[in-house]
Amino acid sequence: MEYNIKENQGEVEIELAGSLDATNASKLLEELKKLQDKDIKSIIFSVADLEYIASAGLRVIIFTKQKIGRDASMKLISPQDEVKDVIRMSGLDNFLEIEE
Repeated sequence: MEYNIKENQGEVEIELAGSLDATNASKLLEELKKLQDKDIKSIIFSVADLEYIASAGLRVIIFTKQKIGRDASMKLISPQDEVKDVIRMSGLDNFLEIEE
């Protein structure tokens, strides 16, 4: 998996590519923990190149909502069908807006 995290004036963009699973989710989680004490208003997951997300990846999204962006808006941008289906089946689309 490849990722890139950009933070600018309360907005965080997380670009993900490849597969987000148990083999690499902890590394991404450690990077995201650095944002815990910041005033984050918007979190965007850009996932056009993310081919697969496992339960460990879903936990990263939940952590991001609970610990970084409790009151922030969250978006998932350009998910592939498989990723979108997993997000919807897990119920994360209740707080994670999906944009095609």
